Amino acid sequence: MNISNNTPVESASTPVILEHDAAKETWHFIERAKRETGYGGKPKLKAGAVAAPDRYSADAAEAVLKEGGNAIDAAIAVAFVLAVTYPEAGNIGGGGFMNIHFDGQPYFLDYRECASAQATRDMYLDDAGEVVPGKSVMGHHSVAIPGTVRGLWDAHQRFGTMPWRRLLEPAIRYAKQGFVVHRQLIERRNVMLADFQGKTNFARFFGAMAQDTVFRQPDLGNTLARIAKYGMSEFYLGATAELLVRQLTTHDVPVTRDDLRNYSTVWRKPLVDSWNGYQLVTAPPPSSGGIGLIQLLKMKEVLKGAFVGVAHNSTQYVHLLSEIAKRVFADRAEYLGDPDFQTMPVDRLLHPAYLHSRAMEIDLAVPSKISAVKPGLQESDETTHFSIVDKAGNAVSNTYTLNSKFGSGVVVEGAGFLLNNDMDDFSCKPGVANRFGLVGTEINAIAPNKRMLSSMTPTILTKDGQVSLVIGTPGGSRIFGSIFQVINNVHDFGMSLSQAVAEMRVHHQLLPVNTVYWEPYAPIEGPLAEELIARGYNLQSRFTNGDIQVIRVNDDVPEAAADPRARGTVRLIN
Repeated sequence: MNISNNTPVESASTPVILEHDAAKETWHFIERAKRETGYGGKPKLKAGAVAAPDRYSADAAEAVLKEGGNAIDAAIAVAFVLAVTYPEAGNIGGGGFMNIHFDGQPYFLDYRECASAQATRDMYLDDAGEVVPGKSVMGHHSVAIPGTVRGLWDAHQRFGTMPWRRLLEPAIRYAKQGFVVHRQLIERRNVMLADFQGKTNFARFFGAMAQDTVFRQPDLGNTLARIAKYGMSEFYLGATAELLVRQLTTHDVPVTRDDLRNYSTVWRKPLVDSWNGYQLVTAPPPSSGGIGLIQLLKMKEVLKGAFVGVAHNSTQYVHLLSEIAKRVFADRAEYLGDPDFQTMPVDRLLHPAYLHSRAMEIDLAVPSKISAVKPGLQESDETTHFSIVDKAGNAVSNTYTLNSKFGSGVVVEGAGFLLNNDMDDFSCKPGVANRFGLVGTEINAIAPNKRMLSSMTPTILTKDGQVSLVIGTPGGSRIFGSIFQVINNVHDFGMSLSQAVAEMRVHHQLLPVNTVYWEPYAPIEGPLAEELIARGYNLQSRFTNGDIQVIRVNDDVPEAAADPRARGTVRLIN
């Protein structure tokens, strides 16, 4: 096993006002890329590929790759476009993780949101010490310090080959000139409109949005134009920062200009492990997803004999996956949080002997009693993900989030962008579940400047130093389980990429007790439902189990698949 530790490789310095005008930017980035990656020579792949959440972002990525940009350039363009055309999750008011394969080497950029310097452990509790319902979920008090703009800027400064301003052009155009609204966006807007009514300004900005009509966001367009011209410092120290702070402080949220000034990203060492002849590169803490994914894959490997002859998505298959997942979520709640605040026992959680012993606890016939599933050592449903590979063989797996649909529901007046509600990803009170039903302990308690635990799991599989699979998904606590099931579909059942993504996925997370979640897209019904209930499971429907965007490379030929559960699309760029 080759598990790297989670100490930061390097932390970005405190933002300062930059004398940056993108109009003066030169194409020296291109020459640097040719020197460092050999991109000006013979391509490693016959085509680049994109799997993105909507057609507008896919179009932007395709244009960048055709102009000679690399996967990181394309990722930046995609992320900014989604802030316009995918407002339920795409963002500049949230944060996330970027997993990068560049010139044969892995890199991991943590641009997760963090609590303000004024945040306190008990800030969501009432005088009786009980959690105030909804305070961490909706409205101004649920907002954490955004990291997206700083993250995209830092990725560009390290790996970008095209001018920053060029990469924001599509997003600015869609904001100012508009885009045609998809049916799914209206459906999601309608779900949240009633919840936000009277509590936020959401309806004033998105209430008039109508299906199949052009929707324009001029304030957002102006904000993006400022960021394009002056870089990330405009968001954290300029006019946008002033608007953001004013939006929160007028509602008694103690966020200051220093909170924005002091925000920094962290280049972390990714988790790296071997699995079935591949090198699996995935998310370290403050994500729980990478550890959870590796635990799922390795425990299933220990139990491979129990899976022999077990049909895909049969009663026994669902039971075995649920039993494995119970152990993963028990460990998640007890041991994982922000590695800059606590030491994470990552090596111990991923040690082969430990995973073997955990797998041996599993009851092959019936659900284990919750009282018997303890920690072994003595996230959002509206996140979004995209995957990109360029001809040089570089890759980006990026997951970023507002946490829940449209985040906090708060739009920054005069700036036009939605703010996250990621403070709910902390343990507001140890032992009390968040909106995903996840419980946590003191290790994920709120503290000033701390990053909240996440399930986001942008993942890259390589073989002999070359990219083989780029995958990720939204889905809160269902993220790493969804990725796990798709990888199994491809590897164990030989499915095509499109079939592997389209198959039914299930979810179990320890609590509620013996509950298996199914999805309206592919429900558990008929004999399968009857048999699982007879085994002692409760079946519940809850949203969809992810929106996978995945690319696989066979030799030098990429293929891509977008999840049919949503409005994603793919592009192959010759």
